[in-house]
Amino acid sequence: MNIAVVGTGYVGLVTGTCFAEMGNHVICVDIDKAKVEKMRNGEIPIYEPHLDKLFEKNIKQNRLSFTTELDDAIKKSSIIFLALPTPPGEDGSADLSYVLGVANKLGSIINDYKIIINKSTVPVGTAEKVRDAVAKNAKVEFDVISNPEFLREGFAVDDFMKPDRVVIGTRSDKAKKVMSDLYAPFVRQGNPIYFMDERSAEMTKYAANAFLATKITFMNEIANLCEKVGANVDAIRIGIGSDDRIGKRFLFAGIGYGGSCFPKDVQALEKTAKDYKYDFKILEAVMDVNDRQKKCACRKS
Repeated sequence: MNIAVVGTGYVGLVTGTCFAEMGNHVICVDIDKAKVEKMRNGEIPIYEPHLDKLFEKNIKQNRLSFTTELDDAIKKSSIIFLALPTPPGEDGSADLSYVLGVANKLGSIINDYKIIINKSTVPVGTAEKVRDAVAKNAKVEFDVISNPEFLREGFAVDDFMKPDRVVIGTRSDKAKKVMSDLYAPFVRQGNPIYFMDERSAEMTKYAANAFLATKITFMNEIANLCEKVGANVDAIRIGIGSDDRIGKRFLFAGIGYGGSCFPKDVQALEKTAKDYKYDFKILEAVMDVNDRQKKCACRKS
């Protein structure tokens, strides 16, 4: 298949390289000319285990290329992934200006049926906003779907090549068939592809990250209580982690959750709840406890 990946950040580059590794022809698009030139010369802009070898291999085999020309990449591709940043705004909401900025251009570019895929982490309702933006100038049929990523830093290539599940939000039978074929090589061991509506797929990503953040925060609360009652939090972690309903992962107490995803995604989900006038008490508590945990850690250091 011919694929365009718009955005060559962490998600975009892993996505493009891994799809190329499965025999697809991938064009990665970025507005940064210097970055594109370096990638054309085989210089990878991020570090992720195993990515460099796949990157170099697929460039040499002409399955992975880079450009600053959005028009050319879109016209040559039947599948378009939007892997653009959605940084948090001042009110906690995800900034969709990059995603919608590209979407506004796509309508006048697409010349035949295209599947436009939100790979970025975006709030509920974004697929509809992208669809409306493209439709303003589109004269051909297209579908907009949600396909959130579940990549862990340090394990992103393994997570992409052997996903524990693939989530695809679309109600289009035509898009379902194409996406099933696209992901078939990645789920040969029987791991599921879950099809659902676009809003549910968008919410799935936020719900997953918010739950993991909650799990971390819960253990920090347990650790704080352990200090007062004289219990050993590491022993407790082992004791509850052996329950398969709970699981062993994300039970380590510490400074709190951080990184590039959890803080902004928890914040964005809580902002969505506020927008819909829902009092999401658990998320508010998770953010409050996490802020307190980080302040305590700073004072101790």
